[in-house]
Amino acid sequence: MSRASSTLLPFLYPCFDCQGVCISTTVRRALNQYRLRKPHSTLSTAHGPESTEQHAASSHLNPAPDDYARSVFTDKCQLKLAAGSGGHGCISFLREKFIADGPANGGDGGSGGNIFIQAIRGETSLHKLARRGIIKAGRGKNGQGKAKGGQRGEDVLLQVPVGTVVREITRRDPVAEEEQQRRDNASEDEVRGQWRRDKWILYPSSTPSDYAMAEFPDLQRSRKSGVALSQVPAPINLDLSQPTEAPILLAAGAVGGLGNPHFVSKTFPKPKFATKGDPGMTVTVELELKLLADVGFVGLPNAGKSTLLRAMSRSRARVGSWAFTTLQPNIGTVVLDNHQGRPHLSASRATGEPRTYFSVADIPGLIPDAHKDRGLGLGFLRHVERAQVLAFVVDLGAGDAVEALKNLWRELAAFESLRSMETNVRTESRIVDWKAFGSSISSASAKDAAVANNKESGFVINPPASQHLPDLLYKPISTKPWFVVATKADLEGTQDNFARLQEYLQAIMAGDEAHPSGLENSWLGKLTTIPVSAIRGEGIERIPEWTVSLLDD
Repeated sequence: MSRASSTLLPFLYPCFDCQGVCISTTVRRALNQYRLRKPHSTLSTAHGPESTEQHAASSHLNPAPDDYARSVFTDKCQLKLAAGSGGHGCISFLREKFIADGPANGGDGGSGGNIFIQAIRGETSLHKLARRGIIKAGRGKNGQGKAKGGQRGEDVLLQVPVGTVVREITRRDPVAEEEQQRRDNASEDEVRGQWRRDKWILYPSSTPSDYAMAEFPDLQRSRKSGVALSQVPAPINLDLSQPTEAPILLAAGAVGGLGNPHFVSKTFPKPKFATKGDPGMTVTVELELKLLADVGFVGLPNAGKSTLLRAMSRSRARVGSWAFTTLQPNIGTVVLDNHQGRPHLSASRATGEPRTYFSVADIPGLIPDAHKDRGLGLGFLRHVERAQVLAFVVDLGAGDAVEALKNLWRELAAFESLRSMETNVRTESRIVDWKAFGSSISSASAKDAAVANNKESGFVINPPASQHLPDLLYKPISTKPWFVVATKADLEGTQDNFARLQEYLQAIMAGDEAHPSGLENSWLGKLTTIPVSAIRGEGIERIPEWTVSLLDD
């Protein structure tokens, strides 16, 4: 029976034929993992459980070419936020027994949904929001009879990583535009006695011609919900460098329309009209990660950064024995306390809360003249300046380690000088040209104007969408804490290279050697070099201890 089953298995289920060419990559990977987890395998019987664990660890650190996860990291994106519009008011009249023609009892429309933002720990990327593009809150429900108000629209909560900067690009608020137009054209004839399709709802079975000569009541001034008072003032410019306990309101929903009981008067004892809900506002914002990770791996291509990330965390970054296997940052999480027994390492943050993990960024490799935009160029260097601590990964088996470290710092110093020049130019462009008894407006202020009151286009906040926001200012790279990780220390003939690297770092601490960046005000704390063998997972336990000590300083 077993022989017949094994014979018919490929015929009935071709996807499980391990020897055929039609087997999928996912099934092959699952079968391999199943063989590794078998408790009574030949490997464990012959060599014991320790050999099985070493084989499983080596498979994670030295995986097959197809065993990796695609990186979906996104550190910058633009979102169009659309708050919910208000629901329409209801036109209804009381109908009960012995009351054939009762008074008006239509309910008001519900308010539109709001859009909130909250910075939380655990998120490391903006890719979940970037792929959405447009985020809309729920529309308020229409009012109902018997004075039943409409239901509020559904709110939207945007959860972003800690260290996200939110900046506004454009804004369109129809309610503010109408209020501005009302102030500009304060004419009684344009407000009273007109039927407006965008404002009024008529009773069913009636047409606008029935009300052509009718005189409608005054339109009330634009209203705002009570929640709008807690909205972030325009233009939005938030630096979420700490976790937010309560969500922050970015765009408040519009107010719903009024039911027909609001218009009962001597002139209109039974009004057959109600108002529509206000349209919601739209805001275009730019989200950018100011803090990429707690630790950033900086090194030449094929220095072992991705393998080191796999050894320290459960990341499935792509690894290989060729250059540029990493084309965008891979983020991993090193767990210090898994809440099971005693923590591996006790540490606390600057705010006093316990540090249970820290994030590590595997940044793509750096080549010579990267500050001239060669290779991955400025895109890579922009990631480096957003790491809190730098870990220079140096390959002991690829030439002089001291010279490799100097080359890395040389590129970072050139990029830092370039950034300082850009900052000086931007500062000079913002100098105000003051004139006595006149307006003082600089060219940069006119370009980056936060609020523009234009009578032709209404109330518009911020310039058009083509505006390019200036780059964020970060802490200089040379002032960040750093240390060196010497990889591939298990190779023969690397002891002398490691010894020279240690002597060089000790000379820097003693003041005999200048800082490798050659810049002033550089960080001159305690330096160390940690020899590791990432492919074997040896020596990596010292990296979290040293990293936490630098993060807590």
